[in-house]
Amino acid sequence: QVQLVESGGGLVQPGGSLRLSCAASGSFFSINDMGWYRQAPGKQRELVATITKDGNTNYADSVKGRFTISRDNAKNTVYMQMTNLKPEDTAVYSCSANGVAWRAGSYYSNDDWGKGTQVTVSS
Repeated sequence: QVQLVESGGGLVQPGGSLRLSCAASGSFFSINDMGWYRQAPGKQRELVATITKDGNTNYADSVKGRFTISRDNAKNTVYMQMTNLKPEDTAVYSCSANGVAWRAGSYYSNDDWGKGTQVTVSS
C-alpha cells in the first residue's frame, strides 16, 4: 500500500503559479509510474500529467507548455509546477502512484490515490 499526501494548492489569480507536491509513504517495494489528475465540479476526472520512474513525461493538451511534472525518487515525491494558470484549471488535484508490494511470496502492483488538494484560479 502506498499512502499519498498532496500539498501546495490554494487560491491564485489568473496568470499566477503554484507548485504541487505529493509525498509517498507506506509499505511498498518500489513505485512505477506516478501522475496527477484533476476533477472540477460537474466534470469527469481527467489525467493531467504522468511521469515514469525513469523520468519520461506525458501531458494533457490543455496544460502542455504550462505545467511541468517531475519526481524525486530518493524522496518518493512527485511535483507539478503550474504556471500561467487559468480559471479553467480550477479543480481538485490528486496524485497517483503505482506501487509494487511483496505479499505471500509474490509481487503485486496497485494504483493508489491521494485525497487531493484544491486549486482555485480566480480574480
